[in-house]
Amino acid sequence: MTHPLSQYLPHDEPMILIDELVSHETESLSCKVTLSEDSPFYDPDTRRVPEWVGMEYMAQTVAALAGVEARARGEEVRIGFLLGTRKYQVHERAFALNTPYIIRVERLYQDEDGMANFQCDIFREQSPVASARINVFQPNNVNEFLGIPS
Repeated sequence: MTHPLSQYLPHDEPMILIDELVSHETESLSCKVTLSEDSPFYDPDTRRVPEWVGMEYMAQTVAALAGVEARARGEEVRIGFLLGTRKYQVHERAFALNTPYIIRVERLYQDEDGMANFQCDIFREQSPVASARINVFQPNNVNEFLGIPS
């Protein structure tokens, strides 16, 4: 299953960091990224993308799940906020070029006000590369939440 992520993410190029949606289930979603020298945050000195960028891969995959769900309800994709993480663990010090990575997110909790918690994992083939629990918030009315007049 290949879908353009721009229809599910509230981001514009070049800040869409993940490449494609590969699977979707009720409470989870997986995306893929394969890095090149043109990838945002690519470091030509190390020929890699730093491991801290994995947190954004996870956040964008969570956003893609929210976007898929919004589109299924006939709604517009809305922005959300990454509030924080617990135990971001990395098993590789950076993301290598020309290597496909799978980012899988699973919703553990979500309330009616838009607060949610996700287990997020990044894999290279079947090997774990990074994992974290992240907390996000997607307000029902972003402009109202930010105090922006309608």
